[in-house]
Amino acid sequence: MSKSASDSNEGALQLAVLAGLFGGLAEVLWVGGYASISTLSGGEVARQITASVTPAIADSSLAVVFGISIHFLLSALLGLTFAWLIWRPFLRKRGVAGTLLGSVAVLTLIWAINFFAVLPFFNPAFVVLMPYGVTLASKIMFGIVMGLVLQFEAVGETGRRRLRDLNCRAPDHCRVFPVLGGGP
Repeated sequence: MSKSASDSNEGALQLAVLAGLFGGLAEVLWVGGYASISTLSGGEVARQITASVTPAIADSSLAVVFGISIHFLLSALLGLTFAWLIWRPFLRKRGVAGTLLGSVAVLTLIWAINFFAVLPFFNPAFVVLMPYGVTLASKIMFGIVMGLVLQFEAVGETGRRRLRDLNCRAPDHCRVFPVLGGGP
């Protein structure tokens, strides 16, 4: 494998992980927002994630940390899996609309499998923790954010060059945003 192909695969791997992590972050923010207007504790959601994977430590003082860690690990794995099995071979060239439609569809399917097949068996308490609409919305947000991260990078050098051109028409902006325009 050539150095440029290896660099390209490494960049794609990093992008996929980043897309999953940002999708997971969108979910955390959504659930945190819901928790702030309801009686639900965000810590309880994290504790129930831990209980779903390792019930023996669900009452541990570290259960919340474990739950958040598990969530982000699964988010990164989901980003990798989606990018390699679905986005790269089928959706990447379909543009933003195709990517978003595909990522939201996959995350909706994952939500349905989790809430109607997996969680009722492994942790029924998690299923009733939040209304279905709230949990479905969190997965949809994950899909939107993951898809946007993947698609933004897919615009490639041409898109980045356009951003640089737009950004550097005023020389002061090139210094403020060196990543887009170079700067000093």
